[in-house]
Amino acid sequence: MKNFDVKNKTYIMGIVNVTPDSFSDGGRWYGQDAAVEHARKLAEEGADIIDVGGESTRPGYIPVSDEEEIRRVVPVIERIKKELSVPVSVDTYKSAVARAALEAGADMVNDIWGFKKDKDMARVAAEYGAACCLMHNRERAEYSSFIPDVKSDLEECVNIALRAGVKQENIILDPGIGFAKTPVHNLIVLNRLEELDLGYPVLVGASRKSLIGYALNLPVERREEASVAAAVIAAYKGAAFVRVHNVAAHRNAVDMARAVAKA
Repeated sequence: MKNFDVKNKTYIMGIVNVTPDSFSDGGRWYGQDAAVEHARKLAEEGADIIDVGGESTRPGYIPVSDEEEIRRVVPVIERIKKELSVPVSVDTYKSAVARAALEAGADMVNDIWGFKKDKDMARVAAEYGAACCLMHNRERAEYSSFIPDVKSDLEECVNIALRAGVKQENIILDPGIGFAKTPVHNLIVLNRLEELDLGYPVLVGASRKSLIGYALNLPVERREEASVAAAVIAAYKGAAFVRVHNVAAHRNAVDMARAVAKA
């Protein structure tokens, strides 16, 4: 992401779920007008990127077809790009959806399977010169040595991207909090984030996730302050991006954490 100063700043990715079954907002932004207005609000609060997703990836989610996912996200992406001056990411692991989103003006692909689920994803990202966030994921939370295994898996994602022609400066890595990990694993990722450094910017998405429910025994609707705390830890440890639901609550907090870390 050459237009971002990833060495010195933590940028905020604001989440827009265009789904009827999101774990965090229960489909509040399901519908083009509602989604675009929410994106506008996030941008006004200081979001540096808007991440648009058309399929929930909460535990037990029901997959949707490529066509339905495209129907949900493409009109929203087109309007955000037309009406707002903020980069847009598409949250998908499907190459057909990624292609349609990039055609609609998306700047980035955010793949929860790190290019491992759909063999054409890396090629599509390379073809469009898109930035891409490659998240760590596995079918099962089984590890011989947790942190080294996560790091090795992320290296595989990077190699898939590079072989397909994705430029190094377009790669971001996400350790995958909440995916193929036990509650303790998720806390360990945040605690040992610096050990996952592969020379690429890191994005952390802990907002309202189950690690907070596990640590504090809080329901989703009461996890905001703890989400900010997790983002502050990530920013202090050098994360270049944090993916959040409530941008206003995070903006000054992550900036302060990064300022302290730099000092």
